[in-house]
Amino acid sequence: MDASSPPPAPLAGDDADRAARRTLNRHKAFAGGLLLLMAGLTLVSYALPAGFATAVLQAAAKAGFVGGIADWFAVTALFRHPLGLPIPHTAIIPAQKARLGRALGRFVGNHVFTDAEVRRMIGRIDLAGIVAGFLADPVATRPAAEGLAALLPRLLGSIEDGRARRLLGRIVPRVLGGPAAGRVAAGAMRKLVEGGRHQEVFGFILVRLKSVLAEREDALRRAIEERVREQGGALVGWALGASIARRVLTQVNAELDRMEGDGSDLRAAFDEWMRREIARIEEDPERAAEIGRALRRALAHDTVQGWVRDVWSRLRVALEADAVRPNGRTIAVLEGALANLGTLLLTDPAARLRLQRAAEGVIATLLPSAQASVAGFIAEVVANWDAATITEKLELRVGRDLQYVRVNGTLVGFLVGGALYAVLRLLFGPVAF
Repeated sequence: MDASSPPPAPLAGDDADRAARRTLNRHKAFAGGLLLLMAGLTLVSYALPAGFATAVLQAAAKAGFVGGIADWFAVTALFRHPLGLPIPHTAIIPAQKARLGRALGRFVGNHVFTDAEVRRMIGRIDLAGIVAGFLADPVATRPAAEGLAALLPRLLGSIEDGRARRLLGRIVPRVLGGPAAGRVAAGAMRKLVEGGRHQEVFGFILVRLKSVLAEREDALRRAIEERVREQGGALVGWALGASIARRVLTQVNAELDRMEGDGSDLRAAFDEWMRREIARIEEDPERAAEIGRALRRALAHDTVQGWVRDVWSRLRVALEADAVRPNGRTIAVLEGALANLGTLLLTDPAARLRLQRAAEGVIATLLPSAQASVAGFIAEVVANWDAATITEKLELRVGRDLQYVRVNGTLVGFLVGGALYAVLRLLFGPVAF
């Protein structure tokens, strides 16, 4: 029987345990049969005619029998008391399973889950490919999007908490009004100018201004008449106030009408001012900081924050209502975002590398606590195992190899015993053995 022969193909569950038990019993029978053979040879040697060969056989058989008995005792003592006798330092595994569990846990935590080994294993795994493959599958991303949408109301509810709102009220002005806010504003303004959208904003302002003037024309006329009366006296106000007010309003409206055209001087001046202001913000750190401070003051104003809270409340209600609809835009947006992320990971090597580095960084951060947790988990699991169960499981896994220890001990004892007797006999003559 060859100890190096490959094990049988693995089975599953109880079938694997039964197969392992049958294999173990065969090896036990072989080792036990070899031990009985040594005992039989010892008895037979006493019945043979006296002589050198008989003496060598007798010494070899005795040594083989003693070696086999010693190894049987050692192997049996690992799992149970030999012959059921409570001999000290036997049944080692059942008696010391808690200590063995702690030792196994420390070994796994300190020598298996090491930083180098974990990084090597993560480096061999195409993490970006796995994530991209998952995100590229609509069957997988749809439930993920639905799960994220289901979490949205709870997330929004936590943000809506009073303490969170107060914290956001302090943080948002600092973030949006920080040193980089001016540069961000300059970038947004440059996008508007490059696309010609700033003139659309200017036109919108003009339309709104004309609308306000039309709505408040009577009030403005009275205000101008009163101003003329204050400056020129009651007689001048009575004679010219209405005419001056009418001419002022007519001139203002005429100027506004001229501004609506694309080629107006004021529009050109506005365009030039925008470009000059953008360059100034981008090149002058103090101007950028000034814009940031202005944004911060504006965002921190009670009126602005009240308006933002009102907008947020309306938006939150709309998001919560949409998130629970299977065909809502929230799920569609999340599903599209996940698909886009998968495409990015498939096509962008830099994104793949960033994901890999991020995973390694997270693992490196969590590894020290994970090592202790893994060690404690293994120790607790082993300590809670039933002594009979752990003994049987370990014996089924390593018992076959331990039977080879018995076989080798018996054969080595037989060969060494015979050789030692022959050498002593040749050197010293007849010797007791």
